[in-house]
Amino acid sequence: MISFAGVGKSFGDNHVLRELDLDVAAGEKVSIIGPSGSGKTTILRLLMTLEQPDSGLVEVDGELLWDCRNDVGAADTRRQAAVRRKIGMVFQHFNLFPHMTVLNNVTLSPIQVLGMPREEAEQRAVDLLQMVGLEKHLGHKPGQLSGGQQQRVAIARALAMRPKVMLFDEVTSALDPELIGEVLAVIRDLAHTTAMTMLLVTHEMRFAEEISDRVLMFDSGAVIESGPPSTIFENPQHERTQRFLKAVLERK
Repeated sequence: MISFAGVGKSFGDNHVLRELDLDVAAGEKVSIIGPSGSGKTTILRLLMTLEQPDSGLVEVDGELLWDCRNDVGAADTRRQAAVRRKIGMVFQHFNLFPHMTVLNNVTLSPIQVLGMPREEAEQRAVDLLQMVGLEKHLGHKPGQLSGGQQQRVAIARALAMRPKVMLFDEVTSALDPELIGEVLAVIRDLAHTTAMTMLLVTHEMRFAEEISDRVLMFDSGAVIESGPPSTIFENPQHERTQRFLKAVLERK
């Protein structure tokens, strides 16, 4: 479903991705862990076309998203937008429209981007908001909700576009500790009950261990260790992985 081949990305002298090769199968749930600044979020931003790679190829569902050999990704914006619509992303800081109601936040993109009739979009939004436990808050503005509620609205909004791939970028890091569980519960349910491909950048190690098919350890722009959660968390082979996990788990 997702393929990176020789993907490089730099910001000035900072090489955040170094010739990355990565394949994610359809329906696979993959967690990306590693220290801050190691390139984890850049992977998600390339998939969302918020950043452009310097080299390599990126494919989603068998279609080119970026092709730096011929600058295809940057040139063919209509085709790129069609591929991009297969991807939903939940950001660290919610990114909801503060002046719009919860219902309107969730229906806006299906109506404007997919051309979905308003009645259908609103029914889908109600169903999704019920799924995340917010059906009683349809008329509320984001400022009237807790951080955990806002993040659940953001998840519903992303799901409203019927994506094949869902990206989660440290979605609990901006939340108070007591609100983290309600957001993780929604993601856990999605992981266990849907066939969507999921890519999660997270510092919630125990959660990653629970819901992932595979865990990638990132450091200095490269995957230094990859494997099933039982291997990465219980018997990591790379010394950098061992140090990282020891430091993170000791803070919990």
